[in-house]
Amino acid sequence: MNIPRETSGTNENDAGKRVPADRGLSAVLLWSCPDRKGLVAKISQFLFERGGNIIDLDEHVDRSDNSFFLRVAWDMRGFSVPPDKLDDTVAPLAKEYAARWTIRLNDRKRRLAIFVSRLGHCLQEILWRLELGEFEAEIPVIVSNHADLRPISERYGIPFHVFPITKENKDQVEAEQLELLRRENVDTIVLARYMQILSPRFVRNYPERIVNIHHSFLPAFAGANPYRKAFERGVKIIGATSHYVTDVLDEGPIIEQDIVRISHRDSLDDLIRKGRDLERLVLARGVRLHLEDRVLVHGRKTVVFG
Repeated sequence: MNIPRETSGTNENDAGKRVPADRGLSAVLLWSCPDRKGLVAKISQFLFERGGNIIDLDEHVDRSDNSFFLRVAWDMRGFSVPPDKLDDTVAPLAKEYAARWTIRLNDRKRRLAIFVSRLGHCLQEILWRLELGEFEAEIPVIVSNHADLRPISERYGIPFHVFPITKENKDQVEAEQLELLRRENVDTIVLARYMQILSPRFVRNYPERIVNIHHSFLPAFAGANPYRKAFERGVKIIGATSHYVTDVLDEGPIIEQDIVRISHRDSLDDLIRKGRDLERLVLARGVRLHLEDRVLVHGRKTVVFG
């Protein structure tokens, strides 16, 4: 069985800056497999026998398809397995239970690339929360198909790369973008209202590592001016959805959603304002859940350990 792996690396050029030493080294295991008795006990005992002190554990059983899901974090101080041997140590246990799994250490920050177009509300929210220290990450690059938001990136001292896109140059531009992401050691992409459709080839380079945001009118109000269409229909709620990007447009596994009520007193401008507020908050929540390894993809849906 194919067992996905995610390691933190040991080379300074392989990942982000180290997390401050006073945080202590910890590891997070995300695990899914067919359900059977004793799984929580087995994994807990596995960590205990190697000196692991569990600091957080959450599990779920989906009875519709008999699947078991677990997120467990433990303190690596006193753990008998060195970080570079974690994968080799867990692999036999995972094979025994036919599990899909990842392990990530907290010793390095994730590196995010933010993709934007002309609207800056989601970008501003992410950068503000990063500045507040809410995200354990760093942003080495902002990518756009327009130059409009360059002043925001300059304010935060983040390199801003513009790639004008046409039907004729789309393949070449995506190849250049992927090369930029490779050079910057980017491991996660956030589409902060990036108004371009990524090709399947691009998406395959970052499976379950591209986080998108869109209004929840789709497909009822697809296309241009969705808020005007919703206003004309007299909707009573509007929403936003954060999800992983897949080959099928806007149908990737959902990470986070929220809604706000609308009344007859709300104007079109009110709908747009409330919608943008939702978009920036729901995207920020989705990014946080991803950064904290709280999202486990299962087919077309997710298990989110809040």
